[in-house]
Amino acid sequence: MGTGPWEPLGPWQGEPRALMLAPMAGVTDLPFRLLARECGASLAITEFTNSTALTREATTSWRRMETHPMEDPFIPQIFGGDLDDMVTAAGLLEPQADIIDLNFGCPAPKVTRVCAGAALMGHPDMLLDIVRAVSERVDLPVTAKMRLGTGQGPDTVLDLVDRLPEAGAKRICIHGRTLKQRYAGVANWDTIAEAVERSSVPVIANGDVVDASSAAACFERTAAAGVMIGRGAIGRPQVFGEIRVGLGWMAEHELPWVAHDADAWAAASGIERAFLTRRWCWSRYIELAEATTGLRAKWMQRHAVAFTKGLPGGRAIRAAMHSQPDEHAFAASVTAFLEGEIAH
Repeated sequence: MGTGPWEPLGPWQGEPRALMLAPMAGVTDLPFRLLARECGASLAITEFTNSTALTREATTSWRRMETHPMEDPFIPQIFGGDLDDMVTAAGLLEPQADIIDLNFGCPAPKVTRVCAGAALMGHPDMLLDIVRAVSERVDLPVTAKMRLGTGQGPDTVLDLVDRLPEAGAKRICIHGRTLKQRYAGVANWDTIAEAVERSSVPVIANGDVVDASSAAACFERTAAAGVMIGRGAIGRPQVFGEIRVGLGWMAEHELPWVAHDADAWAAASGIERAFLTRRWCWSRYIELAEATTGLRAKWMQRHAVAFTKGLPGGRAIRAAMHSQPDEHAFAASVTAFLEGEIAH
């Protein structure tokens, strides 16, 4: 899909549309973004990062903004309640970025209490001022991720959808919940559908898409230009390829974890296929990390827990992982677990 298209697409007729990896703190590091793309994601976005920390050259924040020539396009996401810091951070990112994404959707208290993230849904004029100022500062497409509203008072999303394109937003992603809901309840796809109908730029639907059937239902209900998957991709980057196969956009034998050993896949039971899939994803994550950022213990531990979750014996291996002497031994212990189970 590249970085566009930048026009709404109309009702969904079953054709391929964008499948995007949501920005998630502690999840969407560079190797995982690259892995998600190889698994079938159209686009992947960095962890959301504090614009004020970037302007003050905080090392940990800049590490979240790491990219590599393998990543195309590179889409950093920033948040903040200070217009000048948002503009400055966008300018600092411009030389490497292909798109700048602005976060107005994060419900975390440490973000919202500084009037950033989803808190700005309660201050629509301030939100629009930030989008306008960043759009004027950078010679790149600027996109915005939002929620329905704060959950206190009327939702502001539809009013913002009417006004954001004029402020410079080229694409809008909407999580179908309010700030107050956080991740509880059911995503409101009907409001997203109304936003799609009103918007002069593409709208991406976010919330409760976890597999091919929920993706199809979301496309049918909303006519969105794409869907964004967050929690459904944690430990399961293969979800993007599985959706493509389930919707008839690609053949199963084209999936990289199937193509890796087609005979083993054909002979495997359901649980063996789960191990085969996760083994390929884990091994590829390690390869991508070694080729880009190097192995980082904190990142690997978080992903290893997610990749082994729900598998027989997974709890025991998670305990054993933490006794490994270094990152390479840790990576090998996870690989051995995933390979050993397949052999049983």
